[in-house]
Amino acid sequence: MTLLTPILAILFASLIGSIGTLFLKKASPQFSLSLDGTIKNKNLIIGILFYGISTAIFIIAIKFGPLSILYPIVATSYIWVAFLSVKFLKEKMNLFKWLGILFIILGVALIA
Repeated sequence: MTLLTPILAILFASLIGSIGTLFLKKASPQFSLSLDGTIKNKNLIIGILFYGISTAIFIIAIKFGPLSILYPIVATSYIWVAFLSVKFLKEKMNLFKWLGILFIILGVALIA
């Protein structure tokens, strides 16, 4: 197996985790510490499920590659979350956010 496979798996895991974050954000207005409130909060359950899937993919990926290369790629989750927030939550991007995304891309590219 080449290093490309675990890199792609980490990228996919970070995307899945970012989707989980989106669902957790959508769940937050109805969040409650009660068991009944948690079970009824479908967005919370979906968010946790996506995080679990992301974690499983991540664990499998780091089994096949060096952690020092793979873990920094998790920073791409910030990029995914920014794009998903704009698309689904109608959040706004400004110059500083775009610059931050550019620096993340450059940093990941230099490490990976």
